[in-house]
Amino acid sequence: MLMAAATVFLLTGLVRRIGLAVGAMTEVRDRDVHITPIPRLGGVAMFGGLAVGLLVASQFPFIQRVFGRSDDLRALLTGGAVICVIGVIDDKWGLDALTKLAGQILAAGVMVLQGVTLYWLPIPGGTLGLTPAQSTLLTVLVVVVTINAVNFVDGLDGLAAGVVGIGAAAFFLYSYLLSIEYGLDAATTPALITVVLTGVCVGFLPHNFSPARVFMGDSGAMLLGLVLAASSITLTGQIDPNAVSISRSLLAAMLPLFLPIAVLAVPILDLLLAVVRRRLAGRSPWHPDKQHLHHRLLERGHSHARAVLLMYGWSATFGFGAVAVSLIDGAWVTLVALAAVVVLSAATVLLPRLDRPLPGHRVV
Repeated sequence: MLMAAATVFLLTGLVRRIGLAVGAMTEVRDRDVHITPIPRLGGVAMFGGLAVGLLVASQFPFIQRVFGRSDDLRALLTGGAVICVIGVIDDKWGLDALTKLAGQILAAGVMVLQGVTLYWLPIPGGTLGLTPAQSTLLTVLVVVVTINAVNFVDGLDGLAAGVVGIGAAAFFLYSYLLSIEYGLDAATTPALITVVLTGVCVGFLPHNFSPARVFMGDSGAMLLGLVLAASSITLTGQIDPNAVSISRSLLAAMLPLFLPIAVLAVPILDLLLAVVRRRLAGRSPWHPDKQHLHHRLLERGHSHARAVLLMYGWSATFGFGAVAVSLIDGAWVTLVALAAVVVLSAATVLLPRLDRPLPGHRVV
């Protein structure tokens, strides 16, 4: 994690200079909140951090078995390289929505061909086996939806990197405990992927948090979505919950399916609302607008930084709340999670009102 973070932090400065030199800039549009053009291509630094993190991990004797067990990590790097290249092209020259969708399907297909695929789905009372065709289609769907969910939420400085980093950390906590504490070797791959992904996000945030000096661009947002999808697939679809003989509080039948949804709750909700909103308005689901969740927080009167921190809070509550409720026995865990929801709800609604001057008072 630290090596991935350091690599991304150091590479991002170089990538920023390259973005300025080649003109890969995010121009100011009606739906944007920045007021000056900002260089992008941050995904190139992120891919470098991902590769270095995995390379360093491969030198640790107790992690080498992860690389020898399957081709999942090689599939992740090749799929990540494909999506990063497509994102770089979009960052520099711009691609239409259908072309980017085709590129996302191609990157997902590259991973599927190398074994990163859903073999079954956990359902109450057991598992649902998938045919090869069902497995391929569902895996590609999960990858594409996750990529676009992250891409949709990438609208404020530091938002996407922070939300994905929080989700990856929650994934890591769960898969690490399955691997180390409960001896489930198949969970070591998602544990490694998510801890490196957490480092990638941590290393990029100092450059990207408000006020951002560089954007991740589609090269970064699509890469983060693809890596997060790969971690959820290796955790959810390749670990049979029936094979885990541990306490009911740790692994309920639906948890492997619910956990990815929980840690991605904010981006997925934003994606679903955007699709419904645009279809009701008679527009394409890919037609951009300024009605995402982060835009609505700004409209309510939250500052840029506070809107981002509130989104962090909701992501952490859903992600770590799901993990904590499943890992720890006791009603107090549920009460703490509910208390966090209440506090965040109050902060979302009330803080803008506290910022307003009282009647009869003049702001100087």
